[in-house]
Amino acid sequence: MTSKHSQRKNEHVSLAEKFFDYDSKSGFDRVRFIHQSLPEIDINEVDLSTKIQNLKLEFPFYIEAMTGGSDYTKKLNDKLSKVAKATNIAMATGSQSIALKDSSTIESFSIVRENYAGPIFANIGASHDLFDAKKVIEMINADCLEIHINVAQELIMPEGERSFYWLNNIQNIVNNIDIPVIVKEVGFGMSKETIQKLKDIGVKNINISGRGGTNFATIENFRRHNKELEYLSTWGQTTVESLLEANKFSNELSIISSGGIRNPLDIAKSIAMGANAVGMSGLILNSVIKDGIEQTINLINEFKNGLKTIMALLSCKTIDQLQQKKLILDGELISYLKQRDISF
Repeated sequence: MTSKHSQRKNEHVSLAEKFFDYDSKSGFDRVRFIHQSLPEIDINEVDLSTKIQNLKLEFPFYIEAMTGGSDYTKKLNDKLSKVAKATNIAMATGSQSIALKDSSTIESFSIVRENYAGPIFANIGASHDLFDAKKVIEMINADCLEIHINVAQELIMPEGERSFYWLNNIQNIVNNIDIPVIVKEVGFGMSKETIQKLKDIGVKNINISGRGGTNFATIENFRRHNKELEYLSTWGQTTVESLLEANKFSNELSIISSGGIRNPLDIAKSIAMGANAVGMSGLILNSVIKDGIEQTINLINEFKNGLKTIMALLSCKTIDQLQQKKLILDGELISYLKQRDISF
């Protein structure tokens, strides 16, 4: 029998697929590169490796947290981890909070480690303590821990939390875990004020996860009986706005971009705006469900080749060099910078 928590996991996947849109609303069309006609580079010299704190990734994009917690999502995690293994990219599981309450769902997460020996990120909500954090890390022998902060989702979710005193939990986990800890949003973006608070308590890695991809305001409102909170569907900062908010911290923190990443150019622009790595969820989930494992492997390999092509066009041999590239912003983003008192 499917528990109400497992049913919610299935609903999230179903609704994420229902509302998936190939057209990103993340703001990447508002920034552009300047073409270089004499790059003086061989594409084979391009190195795509990067780091999140001290964790090396062979490629600067990975399968972002999505799913787990039910029989159906176990099958999805099985497929996603096989894709990760075939392409040698990192993978994050969905929130493992359910597995702390219901041990029968542990296999829907541990299957990822069974299939893949590469970089795996555990995932837990910010309301959980250090004891729970250690349990989810052990559950999948994780190389990194994501702590998700999702106030907007919880408030719109019919059965969501209503109290949000999270900083002490985050600080305690960061201070007592010996693998990198990423604090991530879930699609509503981050402000410079939020990032400063996280930096002040010792957080070294953040995922700004901006608006423009999977929209949990829309998903959770659809699950409400009266569907009365539709007006919150555009709540939050876009991925590009969030990267602008985070930019001044990029020399001190590892910045991760996610939210509506649809192509290698979005990845390249994210990195040029200060990101060390990029997480992708909706696009990969859609591909695995609709096209299967092999086509998703092909898609990711095309992304690798596409990113190398863009870096060659920009005369960049490394991710560090790409991070130094200047972008042209449109008038709306320039206005945003002025109103938010941000230098870029």
